[in-house]
Amino acid sequence: MLDILDKILELLENKDFPQLGNLLKDMNPADVAELFEDLPREKMALVFRLLPKELAADAFAYMNPDEQTVLVEAFSDKELHDVVNELYVDDAADMIEEMPANLVKRILRHTDAETRVLINQILNYPKDSAGSIMTMEYVDLKRGMTVEEAFDRIRAIGVEKETVYTCYVTDKRKLIGIVSAKDLMTTDDGILISELMETEIISVRTYTDKEEVASLFGKYDFLAVPVVDNEERLVGIVTVDDAIDVIQDEATEDIEMMA
Repeated sequence: MLDILDKILELLENKDFPQLGNLLKDMNPADVAELFEDLPREKMALVFRLLPKELAADAFAYMNPDEQTVLVEAFSDKELHDVVNELYVDDAADMIEEMPANLVKRILRHTDAETRVLINQILNYPKDSAGSIMTMEYVDLKRGMTVEEAFDRIRAIGVEKETVYTCYVTDKRKLIGIVSAKDLMTTDDGILISELMETEIISVRTYTDKEEVASLFGKYDFLAVPVVDNEERLVGIVTVDDAIDVIQDEATEDIEMMA
């Protein structure tokens, strides 16, 4: 990573921005975020603007609050709008929780109305609850759909969702079943979702402790866990990456307490 950082600093010094853009465009978002920890603050916005749009948003989600704050302060209104609206809602909510109040107001002002409602909904849940770490970006299906119709829906909305590996079957917003992508891909197009869906569902409530939620991933090897309200209505999902974050934070707290 140090070799890449040295190369980036050299290209910045020489103002060779086309080559720098080519160097960055195929990198993993997590690696890009790690590089920003060592970049001079005054160069962060310049390097960020060289990233492809999707890579920029993904890398931004991995960054520490300090780097995110530096970038938000440097963004134009359009850049801020583009980045925040490319983020998954739970990542946007996590970012906002760590921002100074003046930046939070600016971020929300330049966020799409629908996204702003979802962010505010997450922020209103207790910090240690499932609601605080869930995302509302999931694929929902109806039991009367055929497999072919389900694929049509996944193609239409899946690119905007955090995961398509598990789809959730709802009836008037109530969670009644789940279907895996594997089941869909290995079933005839004409089969109804009602014949395919699994109805024995492990779910959590919005106020379930997030550490309890995270423990389910290790126990059942889940990729995502549905979150329901008191009336069994599906309000979101917790994905495995967010569960890992909870486990890591818990381990860090335990180490600090022992120290």
